[in-house]
Amino acid sequence: MQFHDTPVLPRGFRCASRHIGLKPAAKDLALFVSDVDAAAAAVFTRNRFPGAPVVLGRETIAGGVLRAICVNSKVSNVATGARGLEHARRMAAAAAAEVGTDPQRVLVSSTGVIGVSLPIEKIEKGLRGMSAELQGDPVVGVHGMMTTDSHPKALSCTVRGATIAWAAKGSGMIQPNMATMLVYIFTDAAFDAATLDRMLRHAVHRSFNMLSVDSDTSTSDTCAILANGMAGPVPVVEFQEALTAGCIRMAETLARDGEGAKHLLRVTVTGAASDDDARTVAKSVVNSPLVKTMVAGADPNVGRLLMAVGKCFDCTIRPEATNAAINGHRVVAGGVRADFDDATVRAALEHEVVDLEISLGVGAASATAFGCDLTQGYIDENAAYYSS
Repeated sequence: MQFHDTPVLPRGFRCASRHIGLKPAAKDLALFVSDVDAAAAAVFTRNRFPGAPVVLGRETIAGGVLRAICVNSKVSNVATGARGLEHARRMAAAAAAEVGTDPQRVLVSSTGVIGVSLPIEKIEKGLRGMSAELQGDPVVGVHGMMTTDSHPKALSCTVRGATIAWAAKGSGMIQPNMATMLVYIFTDAAFDAATLDRMLRHAVHRSFNMLSVDSDTSTSDTCAILANGMAGPVPVVEFQEALTAGCIRMAETLARDGEGAKHLLRVTVTGAASDDDARTVAKSVVNSPLVKTMVAGADPNVGRLLMAVGKCFDCTIRPEATNAAINGHRVVAGGVRADFDDATVRAALEHEVVDLEISLGVGAASATAFGCDLTQGYIDENAAYYSS
C-alpha cells in the first residue's frame, strides 16, 4: 500500500481548527465537514463510564448519515451527568448551524480531563464563522484534537481513483475494545452505511483493537468512517485491503507516540491454536510492564517474555513447542533460553522498532499487537495530567 507523502482529505471533505480558550494557547477545537451528506459508521469504547459524546454518538450514528464531526480537546465531558449530555447536544447543534445541516448529522467528540464540565459557551462561540476557514489539509484539523500527542497524526492513500484519509489523536489511556482513542476516516468512495460498518469493524479488529499503550481503555474512544461517494464505487475487497492497511499504519503511529515512549513495540504470535489465543497472547506480551521496561532498558531478559506468554491460562500453551525471537534473534527455543549473545540482542533492543516474535507451535492462527515501551516520561506525563 502506497501512502501519500503529504496527507490530503478526499474530494468534498474539508477541515479547520481554532484556539478558543480551552487550552492556554494551542488549538483546541476541530471541525471536519463533508460538502454533501456522507454514509457513516462508527465504533465506540466499551468502558462502562462512557463520555456524553459517546452516548450521543451511538444515537447519532444509528442514522447512518453524517455531514460533520466536531471535536474539542482539554475537557472530555465524561462523568458530567445529564448536564454533560445536554452540552454534547448543544455542541452538535452549534456545529450543525455553522455548516448548515441537522444536529443529528453531526458527530461530536471531546477529549481531555475527566469530571470537568464542558465550557459549552466557549465552544458555541468558537464555532461561529469556522466554516469560512475550512480547507483540505487533515493535519490542520488534527491540531485541534491533540492532548498529550507530541505531533499531529494524519495519513492518506488512493485506491481505484478514490482517496482514504485518516485523522487521529492519542498517546495514552490506550487499550481499545471495538474502537480507539479518536480516529476519523474519510473517503470519497461510494458505500452504504451497512457496508462501511462491516469494513470498519474488520479493520479495527486487526489494528486498533490490537493496540495498547498502557492497557487502559479510555472513556471516550471513537473510530468513525464517512463516505461521501464523490469518487464513485470502489471494489469492496480492494477498499477493505487499503482501509485495513491504513488502520494498521495509524495504530503503529499511535503506539510510537505513546506517552514517554522511545520504541514502537510489535508482538507477532504465530502457531496458535485459535485466533482468540493468538490475540490474547500478543496483547499479554505487549501489555506487560515487565516486557515494556525490558525494551526500554534494552535488557534481554527472556524470562519476561515467557512470563507474559505463560500467564495466558485459558490458552493452549506447550512450553516445549514455544520459540521466541527479538528483532530476528532467537532467544527462546523449545521453552528454554536459547544460546544467544547478550550484547547482540541488547543492540537489537536499542532499535526504534522492536519486533517480538513468538511461535506457540500448536496450530495455525496468528495475530500482531502494537504497543510501546514504558519509561519515566509516562509517569511524569500522567502524574500531573489533571493539574496541567
